[in-house]
Amino acid sequence: MVRVVAAGHVNWDVTLRVDDLPEPDGEAEIVSQLRSGGGSAANVAVALAGFDVETGLVGSVGDDEHGLLAQRELQDAGVGLDGLRVVDGLETSVKYLVVDGDGEVMVLGNDGANEAVGPEDVDPDVVAGCDHLHLTSQRPATADRLAELADDAGATVSFDPGRRLGDRDFSAALDRTDVLFVNDNEAEAVLDEEAAYPGSDFSDRVVVVKHGSEGATVHTPSASYSHPGFDIEPVDTTGAGDAFAAGFVAVLLSDDDHERALEFANACGALAAQHEGARTAPTRPEVRSFLDGQF
Repeated sequence: MVRVVAAGHVNWDVTLRVDDLPEPDGEAEIVSQLRSGGGSAANVAVALAGFDVETGLVGSVGDDEHGLLAQRELQDAGVGLDGLRVVDGLETSVKYLVVDGDGEVMVLGNDGANEAVGPEDVDPDVVAGCDHLHLTSQRPATADRLAELADDAGATVSFDPGRRLGDRDFSAALDRTDVLFVNDNEAEAVLDEEAAYPGSDFSDRVVVVKHGSEGATVHTPSASYSHPGFDIEPVDTTGAGDAFAAGFVAVLLSDDDHERALEFANACGALAAQHEGARTAPTRPEVRSFLDGQF
């Protein structure tokens, strides 16, 4: 049995690093390119497996070469694939990530087989034995079904809905969420127009607000903690948020210390942003070494 199940998108990424973004009718030089697995749920699953947390994945790929490559990477990382659906006749979602000289990312892509998992496709046994479910962007009905199964199994639920939060009705899954990850803009969508935690519908749960390069804040029913982040030179921020979420969940599962989880998560995001690609989450020893060097 796996301890954590991550659910959501599984992509194949093509990362193009450019010297600068071109003007209309202009041209930019591709400094480097990298092909690797991606997708928020898959990234979190790989990161957690790298922290020696037994992790499974619920998601979908097509029956094509990119799907085979994505599966191979996940298997090599030690991620359980009992919940991965391979869909005949559909292409695996491919994302083209354009990274500029400042490490900022622009994404071009197709959905492909990304959301082929409907609520009726979820195997209850995949979730029944886990301690924790981590949701990322996916069909709202599927997210709700997964959260319901986790709730029935006595597992905790975290949710990082991402940029589509304002466009999709995740209210049912959010009602079952114990730990919510949002950025500053997303916080306004789920808390209130001023992003205030006290008095909101989420004041009885844990809300982690990511501030980009300015660190993050975690609100809990008993206290709030802030961490300023770390002063780094970002190379590629593609997988930094997923590394952050994985780090937070890993610490929370081991000792339920929100303040330490926040520091560890910020370190994971900072280290991930210093490398190209989406699968750049560090190991526990790398995080400890990084944190030791800060003091």
